[in-house]
Amino acid sequence: MAPPFDAVHHVCIVVPDIDAAITFYEKIGIGGWQDFPPLSAFTDLDVPDRDAFLGLTYKCTDTPGLQLQLCEPGPGDSPQRQFLDRTGGGVFHIGFVVDDVDAGTEAARAAGLEPWMYGRRPDSTGFTYLQTPALAGVVLEIRQSPNT
Repeated sequence: MAPPFDAVHHVCIVVPDIDAAITFYEKIGIGGWQDFPPLSAFTDLDVPDRDAFLGLTYKCTDTPGLQLQLCEPGPGDSPQRQFLDRTGGGVFHIGFVVDDVDAGTEAARAAGLEPWMYGRRPDSTGFTYLQTPALAGVVLEIRQSPNT
């Protein structure tokens, strides 16, 4: 399997105030923001701080060809909080969609990219963040959407 970076799904932007960010985006014509599905759906979770992960607030909107996600970290010690505190906010990760997140994770590993964090739902869909900030300037994520 080739590395799983053929199909960009979304860009995730960490912000200090999600409501203010939505107001800005709506003023420039990017609307339709919705709550992200509950993070508690990830029952198999490997993150530095589970409570901090569950304390993240996400909103998303679909634009032609790309989903935008906004993330406001809670007070917990999540990588997103650390990123916000260090940078003031910005693009945290770029998400690529795959048909099978576990196979995609193995393909990334075969390409020399190590997993950093992951979450899986009971149906085996979910995400893997890769340890790429020092190499790519941003976290690369692979994800498999929930089965419908």
